[in-house]
Amino acid sequence: MTNDVTHTADKTPAETPETTTGRRIYGPLTDIVETADGVTLMLEMPGVAAEDVDITLENRALTIRGKVHAAQPEKLQLAYAEYGEGDFERAFTMSDDFDPDKIGAQVSNGVLTLTLPRAAEAKPKKITVTAS
Repeated sequence: MTNDVTHTADKTPAETPETTTGRRIYGPLTDIVETADGVTLMLEMPGVAAEDVDITLENRALTIRGKVHAAQPEKLQLAYAEYGEGDFERAFTMSDDFDPDKIGAQVSNGVLTLTLPRAAEAKPKKITVTAS
């Protein structure tokens, strides 16, 4: 699995074309855990609800997008802001050893967790040795 988006920890907008909405697009910070059974990705996407996440897998490209709805306090005008609002997008190139029909996704507390199980034929097999 390779990472196709360059980003830094201080929320620099991802290297993507400008959007038609004029909003920033951030590459979410991602942790990746790999086991013999598959891979788990944990992406930071604060402010993104489950219904605003779009995940596609096409030609081995796993693309994750999250839309943030801007929260503006009623009857208040912002005097200073350090938090830049924007949407999230990140893409990964997948190897062929994952089962696309069993990919799972869940959002909790601003973290999107993707579970990518390996296909049965790609899992390591234990070979038993017998004495003769």
